[in-house]
Amino acid sequence: MIAYLDGKLSYKSPTNVYIDIGGIAYDVNISLFTYGKIETLDKVKLYTVMIVREDSQTLYGFYDIGEKELFKKLISVSGIGPNTARVILSYMTPDETKSAILSNNVAAFKKVKGVGPKTAQRLMLDLKDKIAKEGLTLESHNLTGNASNTIREEALAALLSLGFQKSQVVSKIDKALASDSEIVQVEALIKAVLKILA
Repeated sequence: MIAYLDGKLSYKSPTNVYIDIGGIAYDVNISLFTYGKIETLDKVKLYTVMIVREDSQTLYGFYDIGEKELFKKLISVSGIGPNTARVILSYMTPDETKSAILSNNVAAFKKVKGVGPKTAQRLMLDLKDKIAKEGLTLESHNLTGNASNTIREEALAALLSLGFQKSQVVSKIDKALASDSEIVQVEALIKAVLKILA
């Protein structure tokens, strides 16, 4: 099992990165939360979870151990696969996710693609006690990044890879950009589109 990867970023997008270690690049799926943390970095250490299936081996990487452990808890819930867990952690920060679970905020999860009312209820039931035992740590998530002319294209690519249809999101991206001139980061744009889609 690969516990973490520590190396140079040879490619990064809001949904996946290539981490170069000794000339071998690992393709790692990430959440928007992790992307926001590493967006301006050239070298990273990501804590990883490997999902092995009959036809694939997929690495998921996380900026900190807390997000990794929350991801593992999420995928332990029946009806929540790795990609849905990643969408949850893209829609909400780890602390927001924990807060929603602790406060039985079913509505917060129903907005996430792939999570219906029954799955949201099951998630609360399965994880509330586990999260309450470990306590909730709040931290500020200050994201830094430069404005880019390609954020529209990057946001579209990220949303498509998260499972949305192009016809669903193209107009929503334009709507989000038109309604908020302060959006200069891919992560902010994707979050704005997810809220419109909710």
